[in-house]
Amino acid sequence: MHSCLSPCGDAEMTPANIVGFCALNGLDAIALTDHNIMLNVPAAVEAGKEYGITVIPGMELETVEEIHVVCLFPKLGMLEEFQKKVTGSYEQMPNKPEIFGNQVIMDADDNVTGEYPYMLLSPTGISIDEAIPLVIGMGGIAYPAHVDRDSYSVLASFGAMPYGYPLNFAEISYECDLDVFFAKFPFMKDYSLIHASDAHYPQFLADPGAELEVESNTPEGIIKALFDLPRGKIL
Repeated sequence: MHSCLSPCGDAEMTPANIVGFCALNGLDAIALTDHNIMLNVPAAVEAGKEYGITVIPGMELETVEEIHVVCLFPKLGMLEEFQKKVTGSYEQMPNKPEIFGNQVIMDADDNVTGEYPYMLLSPTGISIDEAIPLVIGMGGIAYPAHVDRDSYSVLASFGAMPYGYPLNFAEISYECDLDVFFAKFPFMKDYSLIHASDAHYPQFLADPGAELEVESNTPEGIIKALFDLPRGKIL
C-alpha cells in the first residue's frame, strides 16, 4: 500500500492512520511500498509496534520500462541501502505538487517532518531484469506488481514474465477477474497469484483475504514464506 508520501496517495494515508486502519480490519501484516521511496517506512514500522501489526519495509519500484515491482526487505537498513541505489540510478526532477500531488514525510505520530522535493511518479534507471536479482542479492525479495493491469505491469509491457524470473508467484490486484486474466495469459496458471490491495486511499485498505502460512509473523518469516511458496495457488 501507499502512504501520503506517494503523490498519488491520499492525504489521510499517514503512517499511523494506515497501521491503525489495518489493525481495525484484523490484518496481521502489511507492506508499505511508496513509489521509488521509503522515507515513511520507519514511521510505519514504529507505529506497527504500537498496534501489533508487522510492517514489512518495502518500496514499489518503477523500472526504466515503467513496470512496477514490489521490493520487500527484512530490515530497514537493507531498504535504506537499496534506496541509495534507486536514487542514484536516475536524474531526479523537481516535483510540481500542484500537478502531481504532495509528497509528505511523517513521523510515527503523524507529525509532518518534511516534503520530498523530487518527483516520484517517474521511472528510475533500473530495468526489471536488473531489479529483481539486485533486491534478492541484497537480502530481500522482489516480484512484479499488479500483473493483471493494463499499465505499469510486466504483462502489459512484455506479455510475459521477466526473463529468468526465479520465483513461483506474482501479484494481482483485488479487482482482477481471474477468468478473463487466464484467458488472456494462460501461462500464468503455472504461477501462484497473490491478491494485494495496492491501496492509495483508506477505504481500499483490504480486509483479511490473502492468507500466507508463515513460520513467524515477522518480515523475515513472511519473506521466507514467499520464497518457499509453491506454484498454482491463489492467495
